[in-house]
Amino acid sequence: MITKMNLLVSLLCFLTLTTTLATAGTNTSFPEEELPKLDNPMSVQYLKKNLRKSQPRLVLNAATERNLKNKLKTDPVVQNMYKAIQLNAERIQQEPFLERIKIGRRLLSVSREMLYRMNMLGMVYRIDKDPKVLKRINDEVVAVCNFSDWNPSHFLDVAEMSMAVAIALDWTAGKLPKPTIELAKTAIIEKGIKPSWSENGKNPWWAYGTNNWNQVCNGGMIAASIAIADEEPELAAKTIWRALDGLPHALVEYGPDGVYPEGASYWGYGTGFSVITAAMLESAFNTDFGHFEYPAFKKSALYKVLMIAPSGWYYNFADCSSQRSEQGDITLAWFAAKTGNKTFFERERFLTPAEKMGRLSRLTGAALVWLAQFEETGKEKVPTAWKGGGANPIVVFSGGENDPHQYYFGGKGGRGAVNHGNMDGGSFVFELNGVRWVIDPGNQSYYDLEKTGFDLWGGCQECERWTLLTKNNFGHSTLTVNDKLHIVKGLATIVDFKEEEIPEATIDLTPTFEGQLKSARRRFLKDSGTSLVIEDYIETSDETKLVTWQMLTTADVEIVDGGAILKQDGQTLNLENLSHPELMVSVVSLDPAPLKLDRQIEGLKRLEIRIPAWTIEDGKETIKVRLAGNCYVENE
Repeated sequence: MITKMNLLVSLLCFLTLTTTLATAGTNTSFPEEELPKLDNPMSVQYLKKNLRKSQPRLVLNAATERNLKNKLKTDPVVQNMYKAIQLNAERIQQEPFLERIKIGRRLLSVSREMLYRMNMLGMVYRIDKDPKVLKRINDEVVAVCNFSDWNPSHFLDVAEMSMAVAIALDWTAGKLPKPTIELAKTAIIEKGIKPSWSENGKNPWWAYGTNNWNQVCNGGMIAASIAIADEEPELAAKTIWRALDGLPHALVEYGPDGVYPEGASYWGYGTGFSVITAAMLESAFNTDFGHFEYPAFKKSALYKVLMIAPSGWYYNFADCSSQRSEQGDITLAWFAAKTGNKTFFERERFLTPAEKMGRLSRLTGAALVWLAQFEETGKEKVPTAWKGGGANPIVVFSGGENDPHQYYFGGKGGRGAVNHGNMDGGSFVFELNGVRWVIDPGNQSYYDLEKTGFDLWGGCQECERWTLLTKNNFGHSTLTVNDKLHIVKGLATIVDFKEEEIPEATIDLTPTFEGQLKSARRRFLKDSGTSLVIEDYIETSDETKLVTWQMLTTADVEIVDGGAILKQDGQTLNLENLSHPELMVSVVSLDPAPLKLDRQIEGLKRLEIRIPAWTIEDGKETIKVRLAGNCYVENE
């Protein structure tokens, strides 16, 4: 049953995908006049002429529904996913109706639950036309539309609720009781769309923001506007026009190479809503107004694939969860449907027995449509050396699809002052033989922090956010100077990249250490199929007192001459201090973490090589460390 405690647990699971660093501002410097735009012919006249007249028209329409029903007869993936949706719908019907229960400042868990329920119940109704399912949809809609409001102070809540009710109306296509339809449309207008418009006509910050709020909120308003377009064409047209005008400010952040600055989890959130928005527009207007072809947007599918390491963990930079779901990626599947690229279609995961899938993603009902649209035309080769620029530049080296050593390295530039950013410029993760040897501490529950009064979203140099190990440089595998924080606005960029047989990448960290070092560059080199070299070239200044090379791991560590030996899961990794073998590696236990509010990670420790500035001749130094794995598994 969905109790208040269940909702709290649900929120804690999902809150890693909801809030943005308030002071981050625009990530990519792009003059407004040069910003690539979506097509935007929207007006009342265009709306009346081009909006599909009959329902359904949100993701589903006559053509997509016909294709879906045909695939349900022949396609094992579509059959299996629909069975999983049916099982989810059955479980929903045993739950109590939703209540307006806020957790902290958010109603978001309730809105997301409603979006989930309408995806599951709505799709089952479209296929089976079961009157019991229709009644349940009716009762769910009545319950949420009678809320006093949908919590406009945290507009993500309104956006997801608006999309949920819009889908309920659209997929039932006039079969709900007339009083319910009237109640729902009134709620969408009064509790959904109108709160997005201020009395003075000023746009809310998210409408032209640079992060996932833009994608989610504008997507919700597009769904809402299509749902009430027949009754309120002027309100619908101006709201869709604003959304099409504002969305490029978020879409441009994928440039130039598809990197989503907020990390892999937020890619799933922001891109997931961009994908369903594009699908809604295409089904309703026969065009996505340029979403798929937007510069670098479709490149982001390859980025997402590259963020998944052989261990099943994400390269979890930014406020990203560490491990992915066992379910197939429905957002990637949209790109697969658009391109025919098998690389983006996680067939085996979609064929997991329906009974074992458990609770599905809240957009899976809609996703069934593009799962049915996938027709394989080829398979794109995933590069084994890749870099992506932009606000949070990254580089990845891997061993390829059939690598016996399961080699994976991910390194990054960037800065703290990006959406969901951390002081992690120069940091990296490293895997070998399925073991993650070098870790990123990842994210932690926003609500657990916020309920204490902790200022999680301030982004200034001395703001409270940077006291957390998951956010500051002391909790990442990078350099630290004088035991101080990184410069929050200092952007580290990839300045050299070679994707040859021995790939390498160099990141300029100089802005990261402004006032601490004259210059700093970090070079990553994959010198063999089982090793990684990290080479730092630094030039000290009068302010430099101490340079610390650091690496985060949960492995057991044995200090030896010239380095250390790491042991984990029956395997070993050698840390070779090539440049300073006379300096002993020190181990700092981070279990427990320094602060009570820190994320507690079992066995976490920081390995350090500390170099006093007075030992550096002529103010120039090279720090060279090699991580080398053994090619065997020890006997247990």
